[in-house]
Amino acid sequence: MTLLRVSGSRLVDEAGEPVRLRGVGLGGWLNMENFITGYPADESSMRAAVREVLGEERYEMFFDRFLTSFFTEADADLLRDVGVNCVRIPVNYRHFEADDRPMEIGERGFRHLDRVIGMLGERGVYSVIDLHALPGAQNQHWHSDNRTHVASFWEHRHFQDRAVHLWEALADHYKDNPWVAGYNPINEPADPSGRVVGPFYDRLVKALRAVDPAHVLFLDGNTYSTDFSVFHEVYENTVFVCHDYALAGFAHGGPYPGFTRGEWCDRDELERAFARRTAFQRETGTPIWVGEFGPVYTGDPSVDEQRYQILRDQLEIFDGCDAGWSIWTYKDVGLQGLVCAGGSYMERFGPFIAKKKRLGADRWGSTMEETASELAPLHRLIDTEFASWDPYPWGARYQTDDLIRHILIAQALLPEYAELFRGLDDDELLALADSFALSTCTRREPLIRLLADNLTAR
Repeated sequence: MTLLRVSGSRLVDEAGEPVRLRGVGLGGWLNMENFITGYPADESSMRAAVREVLGEERYEMFFDRFLTSFFTEADADLLRDVGVNCVRIPVNYRHFEADDRPMEIGERGFRHLDRVIGMLGERGVYSVIDLHALPGAQNQHWHSDNRTHVASFWEHRHFQDRAVHLWEALADHYKDNPWVAGYNPINEPADPSGRVVGPFYDRLVKALRAVDPAHVLFLDGNTYSTDFSVFHEVYENTVFVCHDYALAGFAHGGPYPGFTRGEWCDRDELERAFARRTAFQRETGTPIWVGEFGPVYTGDPSVDEQRYQILRDQLEIFDGCDAGWSIWTYKDVGLQGLVCAGGSYMERFGPFIAKKKRLGADRWGSTMEETASELAPLHRLIDTEFASWDPYPWGARYQTDDLIRHILIAQALLPEYAELFRGLDDDELLALADSFALSTCTRREPLIRLLADNLTAR
């Protein structure tokens, strides 16, 4: 078996046969996210708070067990049976390099990543390695493990040097692995100036090709994988990756079809949005691959049926273009996952997760209406005194919510979350981690059936 490669507008195997990568993102595993596993704020702040409560040894025991339980042979079997042929694996750089020992690559991250890539490959499922959190944070939000709202990666050459060095190590490690479909070096870059990201991609591609000239590169556009004007050339053997979240599918989404915050969304609009987001790929004749998409589910059957219809419509649109895709996300605590954690973790942390929801402390789960009366005076002040303020990436209302609700309030919740670990013995800690094992999870059957039907139809 040889590596996949780009041939015109398609990926092909060693025989030249087209391979359309369709699968899931393994969010919340080697890159944890607040809405996926139930903690507040960002991963590194959460880990620091939990380490303070548990102590170093028991902290390491818990998180190592979590990483082992979160994805096992049973999960790989389920995905194979659903019919996926690809898993996009988000990774936090901190599994391979510590901030206090920059440029020193450790082996722990490889141990976990090798295990999952190997299990998937044994079942005929490819992996795309996605660096989701880069040193200094490549975007403004929690999913790059950003404690602030500043993407410092684009401001400091030091962070960029470390990212190149890490990718050289990753590429050297996986250069001969045929079940690695390729490398997704920067998830959702968000360079406010738009002037650094393009030259950095030039540098990174050159460095990667020097180590591994054969694997496919999956490159996200700027501004959260929506802006491809930063690319001034089409690199060889490269897929340019778009993300395609539907407005009506967000937590704050309205009816479908219908209006969400004054904007109409129906199937025709989904198709127009997808055409805009993939214009660069069509113009350059390169493969179309949607690295992330997928609605948020509410627990209300009537609303969720509309969310499933959004997904059906998107998949039909992708099918019409022979576009590959990776739905977000495989496993979580109830917002989007194909399967959702249960067991003692949800019993112990369920009320805390409900409090986070009441406060709207997670951007991805927020309707932007929680604590609206408390924030309304601040929004009025901003609108009145700074009417022309339009901060990158999405304007004043989003920026204000990010700073107050999703950073300040979220960080204030960290001690409360960490205290829920206090007083537990080792067996109880391991049971918490095992709550994310598939045997303890519940399955979102309508979503699983919808995806399986699509995957087996073509």
